[in-house]
Amino acid sequence: MQATAPTPTPDILPFTSRARLRHLAAEERERLKQGTLRILDEIGVRIPSKKALSLFADHGARVDMDTQTVRIPSDLVHKAMSTAPRSFVLAGREKRLDLLLDGTRSYLCTEGCGVHVIDPDTRRMRASCKTDVARSARIADALPLVGFYWPMVTAQDCGTTAPLHDCHAALNNTLKHVRGGTTVPPFLAKYIVETAVVAAGDRERLRRRPPINANICTISPLGHDANGLEAALMYAAAGIPVSFMAMPTMGSTAPASVYGAMLVGDAEVISGMVMIQLAFPGAPVFHSVLVSMMDPRTGGYIAEHTQPVKLLATELGHAWRVPSLGGGGVATDAVENGWQSGVEGGLGSLFIGLSGAEICGHLGLTAGAMILSPEKMILDHELCLMAYELMKGVDFDAAGMALDVIRDVGPGGHFLMERHTVEHVRDFRISKLLHRRDEEDAPLEPRQLAREVYQQIDQGHFPAPLPPAVVREMGRILSAADQEAQKRR
Repeated sequence: MQATAPTPTPDILPFTSRARLRHLAAEERERLKQGTLRILDEIGVRIPSKKALSLFADHGARVDMDTQTVRIPSDLVHKAMSTAPRSFVLAGREKRLDLLLDGTRSYLCTEGCGVHVIDPDTRRMRASCKTDVARSARIADALPLVGFYWPMVTAQDCGTTAPLHDCHAALNNTLKHVRGGTTVPPFLAKYIVETAVVAAGDRERLRRRPPINANICTISPLGHDANGLEAALMYAAAGIPVSFMAMPTMGSTAPASVYGAMLVGDAEVISGMVMIQLAFPGAPVFHSVLVSMMDPRTGGYIAEHTQPVKLLATELGHAWRVPSLGGGGVATDAVENGWQSGVEGGLGSLFIGLSGAEICGHLGLTAGAMILSPEKMILDHELCLMAYELMKGVDFDAAGMALDVIRDVGPGGHFLMERHTVEHVRDFRISKLLHRRDEEDAPLEPRQLAREVYQQIDQGHFPAPLPPAVVREMGRILSAADQEAQKRR
């Protein structure tokens, strides 16, 4: 079903809070940084890229070409990190949708990289495809708390060039900022950069107002991916902000301790940032360490646990004076929407505003970021909206005390017939998912109501399309990438 006219994208609601949770004293943050510096200097990080190895060697790092290990002196780390900007803008298609990453506000993002979808029509789980990327981008475009869209699943029907198709589908279906760059072979990163240039308007505008950012995952313990490093350099050369994301697992790919795991991840992330700053001083980068743990009973993976590592990692990222992706969020290890997902999402949503992380939330996926659930997108957004209202509070207004109305009603009366009630009783947001009953006064199930809200958005929200010339040029880039990928098989 197509809309006859575009529907407006709502303004983005950032989390702001006067309160901040701080677990670490200044001395403790400094000791953690010293631990990272010691790892980088004495132990080193594996850098499996000749281009990156040469870059480090040219700037005075100790490089072992045989083991591809780089040891980075502390003074070189400090020199490089001093050029990383503390704040920058992730641009939307319209300026009102820009995200300012400066520590004064936190933005919610979707969660990314899932591979399965609960089909909105059949309710059966299946592999994800490009249509799912486009559809979830449209849904996210309609949710006012979502700051930027990270492709929630990938276009598995598009083969090698799936990451480019993900970026294409996202940019075509939301006016919000998009996470469009990932760890891909350099030949494909080139096409992602071209797509970003077309979306921005030209290369200079891309530098000033980047419509996409890139995320490069490290390999714990203390390693990087060759394609990821070289793609990161290509993105940074074009002016695309780059986040390095470490995901150490306590007990398997990291020590079985919170701070040990954080230091492993931090060394990975900082080494990537140093590489970028050595090549392109002043390039926008942001920090992300997401610590998981090994289930000691089964050896399985637990992404969401009660340790406050996301909050701690945000403090460490800010200690390096760069923006942070992490903090609180509504991610879950639960396969289905139920008690576990509610607990993990409910607790996590409260920490979004309290963490101070510039980007957080990770909305819409279940099973440790594997399955896109339509109703979870809506349920998560509702949880975050409740947390947003709690953090925002109620602005004090003397008229709001309504003393004259209280005087008029007096003891033992009621306020049902008062003009004040008629004028203001609808001032309060009532959740579409709560307090709802059917015709027989039976409570309605929130998960079913969430599916209905999802369907209403899916059938009725269609963001303004890109200009036809931009659409044509993006199509040309897609076709060229697909042809080159075919030749490389």
